[in-house]
Amino acid sequence: IDITAAPPSSPAIHPLWVRITHWINAIAMLVMIGSGWEIYNASPLFKFLTFPSSITLGGWLAGALLWHFAAMWLLVVNLVVYVTLGFATGRFRKKLLPIHPGAVIADARAALAFKLSHDDLTVYNSVQRVLYAGIIAVAIVIVLSGLAISKPVQLHWLTAVFGGYDAARYVHFFCMAAIVGFLCVHVLLALLVPKSLRAMVTGR
Repeated sequence: IDITAAPPSSPAIHPLWVRITHWINAIAMLVMIGSGWEIYNASPLFKFLTFPSSITLGGWLAGALLWHFAAMWLLVVNLVVYVTLGFATGRFRKKLLPIHPGAVIADARAALAFKLSHDDLTVYNSVQRVLYAGIIAVAIVIVLSGLAISKPVQLHWLTAVFGGYDAARYVHFFCMAAIVGFLCVHVLLALLVPKSLRAMVTGR
C-alpha cells in the first residue's frame, strides 16, 4: 500500500451545470422578487399589503419593469437549460423519484423534531423531493403567468388559460409567495447544514 498516495476525492454531489444554473437562478429570482414587489405596489392586489421600498428594486414602476423583464429572460433561459439537462441526464428521475406520501409524512415529522439525517447529501429525503419537484413546477407556472400578464393581447390564449388577466395576477402573486417561502426554508437549511452549501459551491 502506498501511504504517500493522495486519498481518493469525494464523489461529486452536484455537477458543474447544476451549480451554475443554481446560482444564476438565485440571482435572477432575487432581482425578480425585488422588482416584482415594486410593480405590485403600483397596483396592489390586497389593500392590507404593500412592500416597503427598502426591500424593493427599481425605485419606481418603469424602473422595476425594466429590472423585472431583464431578469425574467435570464430566468427563462436558465430554467430551460436546467430542466432540459435535468431530464436528459436522468438527474430528476434519480434525485426526485419516487415520492411516497407515507415517506413524506415520516420525513416531515423527523424534520420538525430536528431528527432528519443529512449525512448523505447525494440522496434527497422525501421532503426535499417534494419541495424541489414542487418549486420547479411553480417556477414554470410563474413564468407562464408572468407572460400572460405582460402580453395579454399577443398571448390572449395564455391569459385565458389562467382565467383572465386579473386571475393571472393572483396566480403570479401566490407563486411568488411560494417561491419566497421556499427560499426562506432553503436558506435556513443551508445554514443548519453548512456542508450542503459547500457542496453547491465546490460540487463535493
